[in-house]
Amino acid sequence: MSIPHRTLGRTGESVSTIGVGGWHLGLPAVSESLSLTIVRSALDRGINFLDNSWDYNDGASETRVGKALQEGYRQKAFLMTKIDGRSRAEATKQLDESLKRLQTDCIDLVQHHEIIRFDDPHRIFDADGAHAALVEARQAGKLRFIGFTGHKDPHVHLHMLNVARDHGFTFDTVQMPLNVMDAHYRSFEQMVLPELVRQNIGILGMKSLANGHILRSGVVSAVECLHYALHLPTSVVITGIDSLSVLDQAIEAARTFRPMTDEEVGRLLAKTAPVATNGDFELFKTSAIFDATAAHPEWLGVERDRLRQLMPQ
Repeated sequence: MSIPHRTLGRTGESVSTIGVGGWHLGLPAVSESLSLTIVRSALDRGINFLDNSWDYNDGASETRVGKALQEGYRQKAFLMTKIDGRSRAEATKQLDESLKRLQTDCIDLVQHHEIIRFDDPHRIFDADGAHAALVEARQAGKLRFIGFTGHKDPHVHLHMLNVARDHGFTFDTVQMPLNVMDAHYRSFEQMVLPELVRQNIGILGMKSLANGHILRSGVVSAVECLHYALHLPTSVVITGIDSLSVLDQAIEAARTFRPMTDEEVGRLLAKTAPVATNGDFELFKTSAIFDATAAHPEWLGVERDRLRQLMPQ
């Protein structure tokens, strides 16, 4: 049985239900040769969705995927990356660097990364903001679809959707945490998912295992975590893969998945509720540990036009 595919929202694109996370591919503990083998093996076995970001491992993740996509593999992949820049200039610079590292003329999906602050949407949709840069790049054929990601608070996601609507724009995709713990604490599933379904926006689930942290709760298995995320109306569940055995596990989870009954969901959530209500296993929500742009505010770029407006003449 091959990897199941689903439609990516309004785009009409067919994408594998499991996607390969890009962060793990550039980790120092993962050799370049292993990362190339993981990507090519995933593509050969039916996974076509590749996640990445301009800031992952100082560009190593994109560079490695770019190498893996040579020799005919680019045609097998739906390629996604993310940029951190909030200004037009910084977003343009980062996108051009991503295109060079990925060794492609066009990226299938580019997403505004780490929408975790309430000021992020307005910075992006400013006249000199990153949204203008991505729209221009799409017109130039450098990318096909536009989305955004975030891991902090569902209210920020809803704010981003509202600001986009006020500017006459509907995103093609949204990426967010969807897992067995999220259902109980500051829940993207409960607050954001219904709105994305209503707008037919492609739903990218991430942090289904929270980099393995959820497994440390001792109440759920990796396959249960993946099956729960696949049960939701996700187009793709993105999972970190740092070995061929983990790739095997992800593929097996995709192949063995069957829609869960209400009773099965209820039992799983009952197991996770006692350990999930304080967000202890979702540190990306409750700490700054995973906030890369907080550690590197220079990645966001300078709001030059707004600054000039505030300065006395």
